Amino acid sequence: MTAQDRREVHLVDAFTTEPFSGNPAGVVPDADGLEADQMQAIAAEMGASETVFVQETGDADRRLRYFTPEQEADLCGHATIAAYARLFDRAAVEAGTETVATGAGKVSVDVESDGTVWLDGAEPSVEAVDIDYDELAAALGLTETAFAGVGEDLPVARASTGMPFLIVPVNYFEQLGDVSPDLAAIEALAEAHDAAGIYAFTFDTLDRESTVHGRLFAPTLGVSEDPVTGTASGAVGAYLRRFSGVEGTEFRCEQGDFLDRSGRVRVRTANGVRVGGRAVTTLSGQIALPETADSEIIEA
Repeated sequence: MTAQDRREVHLVDAFTTEPFSGNPAGVVPDADGLEADQMQAIAAEMGASETVFVQETGDADRRLRYFTPEQEADLCGHATIAAYARLFDRAAVEAGTETVATGAGKVSVDVESDGTVWLDGAEPSVEAVDIDYDELAAALGLTETAFAGVGEDLPVARASTGMPFLIVPVNYFEQLGDVSPDLAAIEALAEAHDAAGIYAFTFDTLDRESTVHGRLFAPTLGVSEDPVTGTASGAVGAYLRRFSGVEGTEFRCEQGDFLDRSGRVRVRTANGVRVGGRAVTTLSGQIALPETADSEIIEA
């Protein structure tokens, strides 16, 4: 096997500075020349929820393509953070702003001198939705008392900064920990409201500097529970600016602690919505390139 038959590959934990926490993503920093079926096979071999492939392109600074083990995705927040954190670590990019082509269109990525990566979201969209609390309680395995009080001031809403989620406020951290999701019911609710999943949150946080603690259940995306989610955190930031009255233009979202994958996402809402965080590489190596589908065709 020649050197051309292999590519550099990394496993990078996003929204954390501690290995084996946050949300892991596969990163292939030099994916030029790879076919879609090769990228799909590499993503399946990596086994992370998403693997991101970095390519050169003529209409932006870079192109990023995202693959789950089963299919291509248009955009992935934690994989974008992971990719640019890795590129910055290896001095392939400098601190500054780049335009990135994705399946969801062009996005802006900013890297700070300390390695923090920021991803701009799409124009925020937030609207309250009418869902009975008994239906939510059944889907999340809680009683309706979990929503009492907080639900009088904050509605259940569909919020999006590129990917829509149902945002559900819960009273206390302990109740959030008691969630026992009925994934079929969550999927039905999400599909009924054209959302990717349910993000349940509480203002009862572990860290004093955090704004909310959240959990995301997205069976429509093939994810029972996601450790740490950039796009959902952006949606929550838009929700908080609309409904909560929380002062300031930067929020901090905790997620992943119930999965032993603690992560922290910064969300800025002064001009649009941006999500940011650090990332740490936990594994580096080379992967053999699979053959393309065309190369497997045998002519008689």
